[in-house]
Amino acid sequence: MRNTAISRRKFLGTTAAAAAVSIVPFNFSFASGGKKPNSKVHGVQLGITTYSYRAISHSLEEVLEYSLKAGVNALEMRSVLEEGLGFPAGPARGPRGAEMTDKEKAERAKAADAAREEQRKWRLSLPVQKYADVRKMYNNAGIDIHIAKFAPSSWSDEEIDYAYNAANALGAYGITDEASVVACKRLGKFAEKHNSLAIYHTHGQFGEPGFDIDTLLSYSPANRLNLDIGHYFGATGKHPNDVIIKYHDRIPMIHIKDKTGPNNPTPNANKQFGKGETPIADVLHLLKKEKWPIDCFVELEYDIPSDSDPVKEVIKCIDYMRNILE
Repeated sequence: MRNTAISRRKFLGTTAAAAAVSIVPFNFSFASGGKKPNSKVHGVQLGITTYSYRAISHSLEEVLEYSLKAGVNALEMRSVLEEGLGFPAGPARGPRGAEMTDKEKAERAKAADAAREEQRKWRLSLPVQKYADVRKMYNNAGIDIHIAKFAPSSWSDEEIDYAYNAANALGAYGITDEASVVACKRLGKFAEKHNSLAIYHTHGQFGEPGFDIDTLLSYSPANRLNLDIGHYFGATGKHPNDVIIKYHDRIPMIHIKDKTGPNNPTPNANKQFGKGETPIADVLHLLKKEKWPIDCFVELEYDIPSDSDPVKEVIKCIDYMRNILE
């Protein structure tokens, strides 16, 4: 199946830089000591999903600074991409659990529709050069953007084309969205058109009766799996290596987190790395042994200690994985 769509390794090796990029100034020496990062350890590419920084200010410049402090050279970029380029925000959410009248619901729906149209127009008018500039800024600091998570399966066709044009300008090998029948049927065709990949993130679906990843992948030769090993283990209690071995040529990336299993007194709970039950070391050792080109991105979801912050915790997570591999 990999031969019928561009592979992750081939894309990273052959994609051309976007033409005539403008330089976005950024002084990264204060964050990295002037040394470009390298988080590929014995052939295993470690990195971060920028969702890990959602609890703190995380502009495009700040995410670059945080990533350099963690010493990583590969990223999955989430909402910070569009937000950092001026994406128009939707209406503010109401208080959680608050009851709304029919009139309030109608007004909120109208406001949401208006915001959605404004966002669509913004996407279709944004020059792709803006994404080429982001790539330039990150590449100059030694960081590659491997994945763009736009979650566009509910967007218009024109917006999905926009998302893939943006991903290609960033140098990303694909776009991620959440795994669903609708997404897997729709996005793969656009990935084929743009010589890219459509990569689907899983939560606890593997623990649900009747979940069929083979069918979801079959909708397009460009469809791929983003296996979240924490969610997988937390929902099933099974070893994620079984899935990785079976689908290694359809898995360009995995999310790393530590969780308890379903039989734990506190089941399926996020834990600091090394304090849960997810067999992170087994997964990393497998990838090191087999030399499969599967990115390993930290997704920070556990509660941050009161004396710490997401930047410090991501560094701990990366160091934890480095120590396993070295």
